[in-house]
Amino acid sequence: SGPLKDANFSVQEGGGPRILHQFTLEPPAVSFRMSGEKAGIIDIEPKTGILYINGSLDWETKQVHELQVESLDESGKVVKGPYAITIYVEDINDNPPEFDKTRYFGVVRQNSRPGKPFMSVTATDRDDPTTPHAQLSYSILHHFPNPYDEMLFQIDNATGAISPSRTGSYYLDPQKQDSFTLVVSVKDMAGTTTNAFTSSVDVIIIVRESLWKAPPTIHIKENSTQAHPVNISKVQSNEPDVIYDIFEKEKLPRLPFSISRNGDIYVTEPLDREEKDTYTFFVVSKDNKGELVDKPLQIHIIVEDINDNPPVCQQDLTVIEVQENEMGGSNIGTVLATDNDKEDTLNSRLRFKIQSQEPEVPAKNLFYIQQDTGNLHLSGLSLNKRDSAKYSLKVVVSDPAFQTICDVEVHVIDINDQIPIFEKSDYNNVTLAENIPIGTVILEIQATDGDEPATGSSLIVYQVMEGDPNNTFIIETDSETNRGFVKINKALDFETMPVYNLVINATNPEPLVPSVQYNSSSLTMFKVFVTNVDEPPVFLKPVYKTEVSEDIPVNTLIMTVEAYDPEGDSVRFSLEGDVRKWLRIDSATGQVYTASPLDREQEEIYSIEVVVSEQNNVAQKSKAFLILHLRDVNDNPPQLATDYPAFFCYPVIGGERILIQATDADEQFFYSKFTFSLANEMNARNNWEISKFNATHAYLSPKQAILEEKEYNVPIILNDNGDPPLENKVILKVSICKCSSENSCF
Repeated sequence: SGPLKDANFSVQEGGGPRILHQFTLEPPAVSFRMSGEKAGIIDIEPKTGILYINGSLDWETKQVHELQVESLDESGKVVKGPYAITIYVEDINDNPPEFDKTRYFGVVRQNSRPGKPFMSVTATDRDDPTTPHAQLSYSILHHFPNPYDEMLFQIDNATGAISPSRTGSYYLDPQKQDSFTLVVSVKDMAGTTTNAFTSSVDVIIIVRESLWKAPPTIHIKENSTQAHPVNISKVQSNEPDVIYDIFEKEKLPRLPFSISRNGDIYVTEPLDREEKDTYTFFVVSKDNKGELVDKPLQIHIIVEDINDNPPVCQQDLTVIEVQENEMGGSNIGTVLATDNDKEDTLNSRLRFKIQSQEPEVPAKNLFYIQQDTGNLHLSGLSLNKRDSAKYSLKVVVSDPAFQTICDVEVHVIDINDQIPIFEKSDYNNVTLAENIPIGTVILEIQATDGDEPATGSSLIVYQVMEGDPNNTFIIETDSETNRGFVKINKALDFETMPVYNLVINATNPEPLVPSVQYNSSSLTMFKVFVTNVDEPPVFLKPVYKTEVSEDIPVNTLIMTVEAYDPEGDSVRFSLEGDVRKWLRIDSATGQVYTASPLDREQEEIYSIEVVVSEQNNVAQKSKAFLILHLRDVNDNPPQLATDYPAFFCYPVIGGERILIQATDADEQFFYSKFTFSLANEMNARNNWEISKFNATHAYLSPKQAILEEKEYNVPIILNDNGDPPLENKVILKVSICKCSSENSCF
């Protein structure tokens, strides 16, 4: 209650009758009077001043009520006022959301982009839009049918826009299911409370075939005379206003295709099948941000052939050789031609025909040619070189539109009816030292052949027929003179073969005619005597290798080297390059022993030379390598590395530490994990502490502040944890010093 004055009141809608306020009378006032937007239920009790509502207010009908109140005296005159009384109606959530349609219909294309809306639903709420009462949230309540674990559609909970999900974009197919019914729910209170109002509506979605699909393979005839560009196909995206583009699958100097803004595909110039018979490229659709709208489509072009290429002779002049005794009807050769038009089509089908022959033979066709293969045959008679040694033919090669003349020469060659005859049947003998170089010519031989020169019938091939089981000799022929050169092919060895009784034959590459055979005239012989040469001893191996542990005792046998003298003399062994004096060798047996302790840390792979010489002639000697690989044993205690400076900058307050490192000359196998500890002396454990950092490093730090410059000897125990484990006590000198700006002592 209170005196009459301007006042504002907030009242929730609904709720029934209620008292809002009581104004008190001030003399000479005896009553109150109200006017304004009373809505038939707002008033004031004249005598008591009680402001009341006799019913329920409705925010959706009126949100603000403007009223005036004044006080009156007994005569009805206004004492005070009028004063403005404003009643604000507060909204409560008393209206459910309502869809603007009782049912929605939409169409979606197969392979539409996920998340791209194709329709939307809209609902409204009569409650105050500035409050959560009218904040709406959409969701899909049901999905009929729903053949997959995930829904095929999704909805924007704020806007009601419906789009395919990723699953839907992949699986929607009108051939499998052409319609779906969604039950879409809308809630007020932003869908965050359980007592929110809810409405729902059916959404019928029809699935249509995708517009975005690759056209079938496009066929284009080569060398088109149409005005270019020529439209050859069209693509269309499922979405409007996209930008079409082409990109290559192959890296070509130029791509003779383009695409317009509306998806029309053009060939921009005439194509040549012989240059390229197929093209493959991709068409893409993009939005105005350059993002792909659809999956790229692969476009396949086949260039169709026309008959635009004449036959081509494979050789400017085709030469065919025919023996003069060749039987009639024999296939003597082939005229080869090609056609660059498409293979296995009539455009590239070739036919052959003999147009002319020089010299002509009256009433005789000496040759005929198979029209579809180009195989050339003798007609029926054998050729005679005395009639003509050469025939020139003009062969017409044609396809359905073109023809070409191919030149052919037929050479009549002598038959091989003469055998090679040696000028000597015995070339006596030759004496050779066993160390004669390989490739040396030791004898020249000669045979002659009566057949036509410079043909396979007269060329002579020499071979050792008997007496050379290991191919120690080889014979080369001078093709111009038919002279043979006998050469050393492999090293001679007096001890293995002191004498060779060689039989050599002479033959032709071309077969002899059936009535002629090689005989003794085509054979010759000679002997080779090999003389002995004093040779150095020979090792059985060029390199002798072994592996031993570095801790084996002195005088241990580690290997035996073996050698022999080709002449059977006794040999002796010695060592060269044994700079560490680790080994000795028994000069008679070749047994190698250790002569002093080995040390892998000095040299892991020890390589020296073994020398073998004749017992009575040390100048005749040979060498081989001896390689000794030493296996490590744990025979070196761990040490502190000197890579890390051991100092602390003065003054030491606490928390400082330095990194120290342990090393070991042995292989890492023996010291993969070091142990660091402090020796129990010189108050080390009272003043210092050590903590492990990793397998090879540890931190050293003082236990208390150090306020003076001084040098400390810190005893540290290192253990390599090897097999067997080795332990070592080392003294680390640690300085407390003043430091420069570079954090080093000065």
